[in-house]
Amino acid sequence: MRYQRPRGTEDILPDRSWLWRSLENEFFALTAQYGYGEIRTPTFEDYELFVRTSGDSSEVVNKQMYDFHDKGDRHIALKPEGTAPVVRAWLEAKVSLPGSLTRYAYATPVFRHERPQKGRLREPHQFGLELLGATSPLADAEIIEIVVRFYELIGIGKTTVLLNSIGRSETRARYREIILNHVSAWMKDQSTENQERAAKNPLRLLDTKDEELRRALVGIPTIASVLEDESRAHFDRLQKTLNERSISFVLQADIVRGLDYYSDTVFEVHSDQLGAQGALCGGGRYDGLVEAIGGPSTPAVGVGMGIERAIIVLDALNKVASPPRMDAFVVSADDESWAEVIRLVSELRDEGFSTTFDLDQRGMKQQIKQADRSGARFAVIIGASERASGSATVKNLDSGDQTSISFSDLARYLS
Repeated sequence: MRYQRPRGTEDILPDRSWLWRSLENEFFALTAQYGYGEIRTPTFEDYELFVRTSGDSSEVVNKQMYDFHDKGDRHIALKPEGTAPVVRAWLEAKVSLPGSLTRYAYATPVFRHERPQKGRLREPHQFGLELLGATSPLADAEIIEIVVRFYELIGIGKTTVLLNSIGRSETRARYREIILNHVSAWMKDQSTENQERAAKNPLRLLDTKDEELRRALVGIPTIASVLEDESRAHFDRLQKTLNERSISFVLQADIVRGLDYYSDTVFEVHSDQLGAQGALCGGGRYDGLVEAIGGPSTPAVGVGMGIERAIIVLDALNKVASPPRMDAFVVSADDESWAEVIRLVSELRDEGFSTTFDLDQRGMKQQIKQADRSGARFAVIIGASERASGSATVKNLDSGDQTSISFSDLARYLS
């Protein structure tokens, strides 16, 4: 029986994995400039962690989460998002000190059982940032600034920041009633399950793709019309800060995010290269999350950035370069030269060059074919005459040109 990868997952082979590593290097180098340290959390967590943070009415918990009981009958879930595990780790490690800030950056797979499509997998990967301990809108602006700078660094310059504020608990309670009253006629025709889900978190209705519901929402007041004074001041200061830093944005009332822990600022960054599913990333402020899982009241803001989605855009923009090539494939022209080949390969590797040879020690013709297939820039050929002269015949595998280079000058020549 031949096995295939599970539906909604991808294998990342060497011709693409170098790109992933390049993006990771760019991400962690940039975030380090802002003081973010890398954190790694487990692939699975206690199921209740996500119920308490994402919300028991969310699609993530109700429909998408991979959960199971392990051999100790513990209810476990593969993490569907990165924020809650980071906050749990922060609390467990007792990193939090009154008045202190913590900045974390990470790259992680997440797991969601949904219908696979372009840019939407069952095991997607994310870059993430979490900034814990700051109430200021400057923290929100910092996260958005890093996101925009990262996309510019990797070659995705044309992005749109969509920005909204969903206020705090009082705002959402008032707006909840506004939404439910506005769509009451639509609600009557819905299933009991949909009515119950809508009643638990009506804000999610604003992010719908359903045309009938979108028509029912026409004319609804924006949440901005009922913001508390503190939330309005926070949002105004954030906009002012982004303008001062020349970060353009668009106010978008239907940006609400799909997880219950968000408050005040929410945002997405979109690319026109992703079609209807245009979001490259999404994030916002989650001041109540730490307290929801047993910690002290702690302000926080963060973002999750889809890695596969960024790569789709880079491909569409033709911004993905060819993978790095091997420097040299060393060829033995006769049986007596293998010892010299192995010595030279080791020497070149010690000098920092990517170098290999035919481990099966086949004939020269087969070695040259293997050198071509390897993608190496040069074939370095050693035979009796080369051993006698202390030099190698170096063939440029692109042009076919050959030249003789002394062993002592070979590293400099390959450079």
